[in-house]
Amino acid sequence: MDLKLTGKVVQILEEQSGEGRNGPWRKQEFVLETQGQYPKQICIVQWGDNIDQFGVQEGETLTASIDIQSREYNGRWYTDVKAWRIDRDQGTGAPQPPADEPWPTSAPPEASDDGLPF
Repeated sequence: MDLKLTGKVVQILEEQSGEGRNGPWRKQEFVLETQGQYPKQICIVQWGDNIDQFGVQEGETLTASIDIQSREYNGRWYTDVKAWRIDRDQGTGAPQPPADEPWPTSAPPEASDDGLPF
């Protein structure tokens, strides 16, 4: 099953960490708002090194490949939406120049004797 959610990151929650049976762990959740006529807000969790690798930023539009997993604890069920891959939309991932530096420009190619470039 290939599950993907596309939307805008509207909130990044504080990173959490702790010590478990299998050693230290860390997780960070972010809220993704879907697009369309009836947008939904979905809390997605990223674990461990994925926090640093994905580098999710508030305000960006992205597509999260997710797994949905439920577990039982003391008679109650808990469900996580876990991101295992993040893809940036091409339009929003373009680097921005620093405010004090203009974009580099290049001169148009010189025209040859016949009026065509080169």
